[in-house]
Amino acid sequence: MSLDTAAVRRIASLARIRLEQPEVVRMQAELNGILGWIEQLQAVDTTGVEPMAGGAPGDPVGDQPAMRMRDDAVTDGGTPEGVLANAPDRQGDYFLVPKVVE
Repeated sequence: MSLDTAAVRRIASLARIRLEQPEVVRMQAELNGILGWIEQLQAVDTTGVEPMAGGAPGDPVGDQPAMRMRDDAVTDGGTPEGVLANAPDRQGDYFLVPKVVE
């Protein structure tokens, strides 16, 4: 599979990236290189190779158990000092932010 300049411009538009013409040509070469690697990976014979991870938490793969889920509980984190360590301004256990008035 090979991308033309129109496809590269469409991808850039979807990604909200502005590309000038020289950048489009460079990006086309890079994306075509990536797609070439993907085509090589698809050519690899993987028969007999079990997946290393499952797709869903309740879906065990091979002899691997299902992922354990943590309790869905709201907490404050329990470490306000760690959370606020890099805060530019703070007051007690809270972030101090500038007042915004429209």
